[in-house]
This record gives sequence, structure tokens and C-alpha cells, in this order.
Amino acid sequence: MRKMLLIIWLLLLSYPGLTQDEIQTPYEIALKHILQAEISGATELNLLGLELEQLPPEIGNLTTLQKLNLTSNQLTSLPPEIGNLSNLQVLAAPQNQLTSLPPEIGDLTNLRTLSLPYSSLTSLPPEIGNLTNLQVLYLEGNRLTSLPPEIGNLTNLQQLYLDGNELISLPPEISNLNRLQTLSLNNAQFTSLPPEIGGITNLQELFLNDTQLSSLSPEIANLTNLQALSMFFAQLTSLPPEIGNLTNLQQLHLSGNELINLPPEIGNLTNLDVLSLGYNQLTSLPPEIGNLTNLDALSLNDNQLTSLPPEIGNLTNLQELYIRENQLTRLPPEIGNLTNLEALSADNNELTSLPSQIGNLTNLQLLGLNKNQLASLPSEIGNLINLKAITLSSNQLTSLPPEIGNLTNLEVLSLDDNESISLPFEIGNLTNLRQLNLYTTQLEGIPYQVVNKGTPAILDYLRNQAEWHFRHLALNSLIGVSMLIVLILGLRWRAHHRHSKSKRKNDAF
Repeated sequence: MRKMLLIIWLLLLSYPGLTQDEIQTPYEIALKHILQAEISGATELNLLGLELEQLPPEIGNLTTLQKLNLTSNQLTSLPPEIGNLSNLQVLAAPQNQLTSLPPEIGDLTNLRTLSLPYSSLTSLPPEIGNLTNLQVLYLEGNRLTSLPPEIGNLTNLQQLYLDGNELISLPPEISNLNRLQTLSLNNAQFTSLPPEIGGITNLQELFLNDTQLSSLSPEIANLTNLQALSMFFAQLTSLPPEIGNLTNLQQLHLSGNELINLPPEIGNLTNLDVLSLGYNQLTSLPPEIGNLTNLDALSLNDNQLTSLPPEIGNLTNLQELYIRENQLTRLPPEIGNLTNLEALSADNNELTSLPSQIGNLTNLQLLGLNKNQLASLPSEIGNLINLKAITLSSNQLTSLPPEIGNLTNLEVLSLDDNESISLPFEIGNLTNLRQLNLYTTQLEGIPYQVVNKGTPAILDYLRNQAEWHFRHLALNSLIGVSMLIVLILGLRWRAHHRHSKSKRKNDAF
């Protein structure tokens, strides 16, 4: 009987002639979807983007529902009937105007995922602690200043996202979340790391970007299962020695802080494959950096480094090295040990030369050397046969070595702002070169009419010059060989003539 009444009601809602207006309100549309779901026994209901201001209480009749999507509406509250959805596993209500949740939210004991980001929440009810099967909780972009102690009851929680709130502390009970693997606290208002975090010993990912942390508490040492620690643009001035206890760490992101040095214990992080230290105030690196032999990427951009330790050469698995905007005057010869390196960016330094060992980096594809003080390149540069781009703008180069012509995979060659430079004929061998940048650089020996026509014309000119030079050389060699033959024949004739003359004299006596 109830099902028949629902069908009749649904027909009334669906027939525009029986409503005051042909255009249905968001509430009516939602109610229609709810009735349809009740009739069909649906397990999913999508009410996304309806501009709903109020959720019909009939939602509580959908006891078979497992997924409910209320994203991008204008809800200011959820009805108490929401608590009737005892089979609900996923509740998504981001981008609403909720300031609080009803206590009945605690009745959704089968909930696995609760998504409430950017919903204007100022607090969570203590009943949140009843959701003991919850695995993922999204609360980013709200106005939370604290979490209830009952948050510690969520012992099955694996991921907790609290970015962009106004949290100044965490409850001690947070340490009860012994299955938590991901904790994201970006943009929190902490000035120090809550010691309670040290109790979440199974944590694998910790995100503390854009915070006001000036230091890490020693309790960080307890997070021995941590694999990723991200603290971009916090206000760290130092790292504690206990950082060395995080031996399972694979990614450490510390760019945009105020670090002036690294503790020797950094060398204990032997499983690290990504280390980001750009935009700090580092003046040197500890020798222990060489222990990080599994490192794939190392970023040291925009520091105050004047040298790299020779131990940098131990990082033989390194594929990317970024050392832009430092004060380096040289690269250590040990740089040549990094034979797996594919990208080396050393722009904006004070390099006056490159070590010959640079030629060992045969897997290198990108070499950035803009804004240095290079007056020449070593001939070994020609060994970098996999190089696709080399940038040499704003240096003091007057010529390039002929071996540059060996870089047949080169696509980009930047020589802007080098005053005057002479290109070797071998540049014409670079058949894959599509971009030759020469802004404000004067080319010696190449007519400006050719230069104005761009890269293809310059390469053609150099090829023609190389061909003419080869022919001229061959002709000169031929002439030289011919003259040598004539000279040899002449000497042989002269010697033979003398010998014949001497023999005639002897016969006369």
C-alpha cells in the first residue's frame, strides 16, 4: 500500500500541470529523487549541485542506501532523519554551508567514508566517535578550532584530512588512531608539532605544509613507519637529530623554510628517494648526504651553497639534481660519478668552468647553465650524446668546442646574452636542433642575413661552410701530397743522375 502511495505522489510531482509552477524547486527535485530511490530500493543517491537549502526528511526512509552524494548544495543543516540510514557506507557533502552536524550522525555506524570539506563546519559533535568503522574522514577547508576527544574512538580510521582549518592543537586521544596511515594538517595554525602525533606509530604520510612550525618535536622519532613527510613553506629553522630515526622515509619535502644547516643524522635516511630542500638558507651540506644512495631526486634550488661536498658523487642512483640560484663557483669532479643523471639544473650560480668529468654523464638529457660565468666548455661535453637541451645564456662564452657537434639528439641550444660567439662548423651536424636561441648574442663569421632567417638557415650555412672547408682542406691536402710526390721524384731523379755520372767517371779511368 505504501509503495502505491509513493508512486502516486511521485506522479503528482512529475506532472507539471498539477503543480503551481512548471519549473520544480530544488526541494521538489530532491524529493522526487528520494521517492524514486525508495520505490526502487536504491543503494546510491546522487543529489549533487541542486542548490538545495534543506534536505527532505524523507531521506530517512532510504534504509537500503549505501552511498549518498550531497556535494555542492547550500545546505545549512542535515535532518535528524539522516541517522536512519543504517546501511550507509559513503556520505559526501562537501561545498555546503553546514556549521554543525546533528547528533544522529553517530548512528551511521557502518559508515566507511565521510567527506565534508569546505562546508563551514565550526565543530564536530561528540557522537562522531560512534563511527567506529570509519576509514576515511575529509574535513578540509572548514573552520574547526579543535577536535572532540571522541575522535580517538575511530580506531579503524586510515586517512584523516584536516587541511585549512584553524586548529591550534590536537586532543591527546589522537594517539589512539593506531591504524591511521595518512594525516594531513596543511595550513594549520600550529606553532609547534603537537606531541600527540608521536603516538600515531603506524603513520605513513604526514603533511604539514604552509604551517607556522619553527621546529619539530623529538616525538617525531616515534614515527618509524613514516614514508612521506611534507613541510613545504613552514617556518622551520632546524631539524632535530631524531629525524634520523625515520629510516623508512622515502620522501622528505622541506622546501621554503629557513633551514641554515642539516644534522648529520640526515644520512640515516637511506631509503630516501626524493629530498626537497629548495628555498632555504643552507650554506653547506653535511658529508653524510652521500649516504643517501637510493636518492632519485635532490632539489637544492635557491639556497646559499658555495660548494657541494665530494660525497655528492656517492648518489649514483640520482636522476635529477637541481642546484639553481646558489653561489657555486665550481662543481666537484665527483659529479662525474652520477652516471644515471638525466637532469642537471645549475642556473644562476657563479661557475667559471666545468670539470672534464661532466663528460661521464652520458644519460643526461637536460643541462641548465644559464647565468653563470663560463668562458669555455670542456671538450668532454661532446660525450653527452643523449642531451636534448643545454642552456648557456648569460655567460661569457666566445666559442664552443667542435665536439658539440656530437650531440646529435640536441633539440634546444640557448646562447642568449653572450655578447659575441663563434660557432664551430660541427654545429651543422645537429640535425635534430629545432631551437637555437641567440637573443643579444652576436655570431662571428655568419652574415646577419643568415642569422635573421633563424635556426634552419644558420645550420644550413654552417653545413655549407663545413663542406667548403672540407673540400678546401681536401684540395690543399691533395696539392700538398702532389708537391711531396714531385719533390720525392725530383730527389730520386737527382740521386739517380748523380749516381750515373759518377759511374761514367769511374768507367773512364
